[in-house]
Amino acid sequence: MQKAVFLDRDGVINVDHGYVHEIASFEFVEGVLDAARNLYQQGYLLVVVTNQSGIARGYYDESQFHQLTEWMKSEFQKAGAPLTAVYCCPHHPKGEIAKYAIECQCRKPEPGMLKRAADEHNISLGSSYMVGDKADDMRAAIAAGLKGQFLVRTGKSVTKEGAELASEVVDSLADVPSAISKAQ
Repeated sequence: MQKAVFLDRDGVINVDHGYVHEIASFEFVEGVLDAARNLYQQGYLLVVVTNQSGIARGYYDESQFHQLTEWMKSEFQKAGAPLTAVYCCPHHPKGEIAKYAIECQCRKPEPGMLKRAADEHNISLGSSYMVGDKADDMRAAIAAGLKGQFLVRTGKSVTKEGAELASEVVDSLADVPSAISKAQ
């Protein structure tokens, strides 16, 4: 089985400008691509797990999300940090688009995206980590049985609840490779 680092997108990989869905508004957090390359070189698969309620809310559609995702994946590839997969939850119970306005098992804090990735890519959840910017990311990691979860300060404001659920609070994804190395 393989080990992975699961990455939330907005606030972890890119600056969270709110419902980012166009390349022009996508801004990588400083040091993200170098950190991702380091994690990949340490033998971790890189898997993005992202809630995208903007789809359910009608702010953008799945094709716009996929277009941005393909561009993002190519940027990771060019940096020597290929993404194994990107999982997206387009649902939100209060969404405007009926087919997405549902309760589901993929929207974090539910662990559905992490479990699906584990099944599809032979990932050992107990040997893997989550990097997120809010308590729901930490909850999903705990529910999936991950080895640890890092809460970054580059996204949403760190809450007491999020910090308590995290294995460690770090400034950004750039701090995660050394934090994982220390935890080994």
